[in-house]
Amino acid sequence: MEAEPLGCDPAFLGVPVPLPTHAGAAGAGSATVELTYTHFSVVLRPDRRLAAATAVNIDGDRLVPLEREDVGWRLDGRVGRGDQAGAALYTDNEFDRGHLVRRLDPVWGDMATAVTANDDTFRYPNAAPQVAVFNQSKELWVGLEDHVLEHADRTDALLTVLTGPVLLDDDPPYRDVLLPRRFWKVAAWAHDGELRATGYLLDQSELLDAVLERERVGTARGVDEELGAYRTFQVPITTIAEETGLDLGPLPAADRLPVPRGTTPREARLELSSYEEIVL
Repeated sequence: MEAEPLGCDPAFLGVPVPLPTHAGAAGAGSATVELTYTHFSVVLRPDRRLAAATAVNIDGDRLVPLEREDVGWRLDGRVGRGDQAGAALYTDNEFDRGHLVRRLDPVWGDMATAVTANDDTFRYPNAAPQVAVFNQSKELWVGLEDHVLEHADRTDALLTVLTGPVLLDDDPPYRDVLLPRRFWKVAAWAHDGELRATGYLLDQSELLDAVLERERVGTARGVDEELGAYRTFQVPITTIAEETGLDLGPLPAADRLPVPRGTTPREARLELSSYEEIVL
């Protein structure tokens, strides 16, 4: 019998980083299911058919540079088809299957393990709908893990990265799924036995509104139409916990972004246009 994947190891950094759990603020409908894959885990919200959170261990010194191959997105047979958003959500529209755990992050170790991890990232519980137009802000978001690996004080190039959509009750409905307007990410590492972390938000609200309006009136995007941009922020991790209703354990206390005296966490957020602006 095939062994069950180990998932994200909470002790990977040498200091504990537990998998996020719901703090209870989101109500009884926020029950979750943990799905384990090679080097990462998904905390699925069946009521939303999307992940509430993902967590991945990254060993920067053992990454395998696998080229992307079209292995095809697949449902996870451990949960019902109605509990995960599948191909119907992404067909004939302007939405990408956005990887929550980035394809390259769990792809480390021996070759067989790396190949399995690569394939595991193409499970639908690891996808969330993102507006397909590509721009500088989204590119910045995609490379955050690499930047932290290269520049943060760390031990043995190890990271644990948590990612997910911000799931709110007033998210716009589309094909039986409520579409998230924002996504969050927390990167955590250890330095001299001390946990350190940074938090980020990606806002696709402007783009999402434009796509849904075109869907409503039945028009296509013009070739030169300006849709706006993703906006990427570094934010206090307490903000992410409050907005998502997730218990992020020790991560808020390990945050590297200071909140100056007399300001609120929201006022401390930084809109990013380059990696050099990130506070580590």
